[in-house]
Amino acid sequence: MEDQLISKKELLEETSISYGQLYRWKRKNLIPEEWFIRKSTFTGQETFFPREDILKRISIIQKMKENLSLDEMREMLSPKMKDVSMTADELLTKGLISKPALHVYSEGGADTVFSSRNLLSLYVLEGLLQSGNVSLEEAKLAADVLKKHETAEIKKQTELIILRKLGVTTCFIAAAADSILFESSVKIVERVDLANASEELKTKYMQEGHQWK
Repeated sequence: MEDQLISKKELLEETSISYGQLYRWKRKNLIPEEWFIRKSTFTGQETFFPREDILKRISIIQKMKENLSLDEMREMLSPKMKDVSMTADELLTKGLISKPALHVYSEGGADTVFSSRNLLSLYVLEGLLQSGNVSLEEAKLAADVLKKHETAEIKKQTELIILRKLGVTTCFIAAAADSILFESSVKIVERVDLANASEELKTKYMQEGHQWK
């Protein structure tokens, strides 16, 4: 567990940011409050962070801060989906979604315009297909679950989880998924953090020069 955390001192040194920047970003909700973990050490109380999450978040902030205000970055990093729509042609042209993902999600239908809710589900489905870990039928199962989930209101630690046991696959969406335990005979095929997926999608979208309204 300890190797999954990074101390505040190590974080500041590794990322070359100041104490003031770190806490200014915290006040602006660019870094979640729950990532500031207070722990007792032999020198007293120290602050630690989830290593992978905080390093990824600061890297994103550093890349985007030259072109976006703190308020714009806060909006981008929020897991909540806002009103955006794109056509199938736009998604393909920008390389956000592939034809196989569109075909699976639309079940071969003629859907040509996708809302914010659809876009996140499509993006997650694209990642599943690109992973090579799921079959086409399992991808269709995941697409059906994603369509039924209200992705406009994503909470932290909400995951799409695909399980396989004795050749039978099941798929579901769970909140507080970090606390779920599975029996040893169950194979976890894929776990997708929907808040992280939303952040990635919005980052790619805004890098194309669009505003996520």
